[in-house]
Order: sequence, then structure tokens, then C-alpha cells
Amino acid sequence: MSQADFNGVAVAKRPAPSKADVVHELGAARRRMLDLLAPLSDEELTTQYSGLMSPLVWDLAHCAHFEELWLIRALGGSPSADGRLDDLYNAFAHERSERATLELLTPAEARRFGQDVRGRSLELLDRVDLDSGERLLSGAFVYGMLVQHEHQHVETMLQTLQLREEPYPLDGQPQPRAGRAAGGEVPVEGGAFVMGTDDEPWAYDNERAAHEVELAPFLIDRFPVTNVEFAEFVAAGGYSDPEFWHPAGWAFVRNEGLEHPAYWRREGAGWTRRRFGHWEPLPPDEPVQHVCWYEADAYARWAGKRLPTEAEWERAASGAAGESNLASARFAPEAVGWSPAEGPEQLFGDVWEWTASDFTAYPGFEVFPYAEYSEVFFGSDYKVLRGGSWATHPAAMRTTFRNWDYPIRRQLFAGFRCARDA
Repeated sequence: MSQADFNGVAVAKRPAPSKADVVHELGAARRRMLDLLAPLSDEELTTQYSGLMSPLVWDLAHCAHFEELWLIRALGGSPSADGRLDDLYNAFAHERSERATLELLTPAEARRFGQDVRGRSLELLDRVDLDSGERLLSGAFVYGMLVQHEHQHVETMLQTLQLREEPYPLDGQPQPRAGRAAGGEVPVEGGAFVMGTDDEPWAYDNERAAHEVELAPFLIDRFPVTNVEFAEFVAAGGYSDPEFWHPAGWAFVRNEGLEHPAYWRREGAGWTRRRFGHWEPLPPDEPVQHVCWYEADAYARWAGKRLPTEAEWERAASGAAGESNLASARFAPEAVGWSPAEGPEQLFGDVWEWTASDFTAYPGFEVFPYAEYSEVFFGSDYKVLRGGSWATHPAAMRTTFRNWDYPIRRQLFAGFRCARDA
């Protein structure tokens, strides 16, 4: 599915892929990753820039290992090429903060490993029936899981590159598209709607099962909250007034000394931001990025509103239309209103949107294909994000897709929009 094809209508159901589709999607995901890393030296690839993130070379080799694990071994029944990699590249075996201390593959070794695994994956594709397998564990799902996984790690790598202070080359990027400032709210009718999916072929277990949800009428912002709007919260003393903050969020703000979103810097009467090592004027009409859930929740309270629940977000998105800003070549959100449409706009791409909801299982949830993808994260420790960011690829996004993270996380390309009861 191309970026131009991605909108609130097209995301409802992805057709089962052909073998030609699989080859194309796998190749596109790998090219995207290698192109992103191409300007970087081996030293940069092996440096750990933050304890929040792995060295870039770990992600590179991990994606190849994940492909070997699920395609070559689970689907194809072949043995591992190197058993020691099972420990090194198991995301649950070692915290991100310790991965730089491991005897990882070098960048050259990681690339060769990836090439070898990809060759074996394509050989397997010639023999496998994409529709075979028990229940959901078909060849189509496994190959789709690998495509999504690789694109998701590209977004993780982009978060790592944003954490660096060193400039990443941004030459030749497209110019920002013009938006419009008028926003307001969109009314959404109440009633029952079907949330989640049973038949989306690439959907993860946490998106299943489809189930009916009853909602009261509500209002949701047409656009995500912008930089200039969030700057008003900062100027009004929002970071120094506990009235608007969740108690745990207020403790986080005080302990970390937070005064504004991540990567912002005061310059005279205005603000600049650091974008991939480059300081630039803060674009006023872009959706605010790099705010945690607590910051989003505090702003919503200050504005006399609230964050939408994920059910409300999905209900609003189920009828959305317009182009997306997924997988943007500009490495940034676009100004609000750049793609006019009826109803809420820019729900897909630009920024992940925090919701009010904890990450919990849907009724009828079943672990698939492994418990560590979703089940171990269920509970009140994690908040749900929806919609994808400019760094998210269309192949890894759909109306039902659920992302989640700790409410303190700010390295995400995350923002939010507000809602309120009708």
C-alpha cells in the first residue's frame, strides 16, 4: 500500500498479499533501514546515545535475527545459523541500557547477516503457501509481521538519531506544506460501533477480537494540539502549577525539572527546537511533539478538556479521510490543516496521539503469536497511543493499530488532541 493510498477509508482492510507483494514490501523495508543508516560511520552505529535506546547496530542485527527466528526457523523449520545470537538479540534478555556492553555483531557483520537471512527468506517464499498454517500463523501473517517489525525499528532508529546532538544530514528534504490555522471541534455521534478487528490479515493480537463498544456523544479537536498552542500553556505557568497535573506526573515534572517539551530551547522571546541535531525556529502550526502522557493530560486539563479514550479515537478515525503524513521524507510533522477533509484531520501520521486509556486486553483476547508482544505489557503502567507519526510507515499502520508506552516517555514522536463530553 502506497502512502498516497493511505487514508481513513483505505486502512479499514488490507487485502491478503501476493508473493510479489511480499517481495516488494520486504525489500522496501530493508532499503528504508539501510538508507537511513548509510550516512553514519561505524562509530556512530555502535555508540549508545541514551540509555533509553539501543545502539543502532543492535536494531540492525536484531531485525535480521527476528526474521531468521520467525521465517527461517518457525515457518521454514530450518536451524539457526548462530545460536549465540538468540541471547544477544532477544529484546527481553537484555535491557536497552546494557546492550552496548555486549559482544554485538559489527556493522559489517550485521549487514552480511541480514543479507544471508534475506536470501534464505526469499528462497523459502518460493516454496511456502502464504495461506497455509494453523489459525493466524500463516505464511502471509509471518511475512507481514516481519515487514511491520522492520518498519517499526526504523522508527525506533529515528528516535535514537533524534536523541543525538550531532547533526544528521537533512539535505534535499521537501518543503513543508501550507496549513490553515482554523481548528475547532468535531462532534461525534454516540452509539455502538465495532472496535478492533477479526479479519485484518496483518493485525496483532492486541487489536483482536472485534467487539462492540457503546459510546456517549463527544467532541474531539479537529487537529492535534500545535506548538504555538502548547507554548501558551508553558507561558501560562503550566509546568509550575500542580492543579493541572496527575500526582505522578507532577512528581515526574519536579524530579526531572521539566519546563517545556523535549528538544525545545528559549531564544529571546520565542522558541527553537533541535531536530536531528539542527537547531531551527519552532514551527508554530506543527503538532507539538516529544511530550509525554502526563504533559498531554496536564494541557488538556488546563484547556478545560480531556484526552480522548482510545475507543473514542478509533470511532472518530473510522470515518476519517484525507491524505496522511506517514513515512514523511521531511522528517517532521506537517502544519495542521495541510490536507483538508470533513471531520477530524491528520489522525494518521504527523504525531502519535496519546489517549486516556490504559493498555489492556480486548474481550476475547488470545495470545498470538507470542506472549511478549502484548500480554506482558497489559495493565495500568502503559498508556495507549494511536494514529502513527511522520516516522511510521503505512505498512505498519491501520485504524485498529495500538501503540503503548510508559506515561513518562518523551523520545517518541508523540503529541495529542483533546476531547470533551458533548
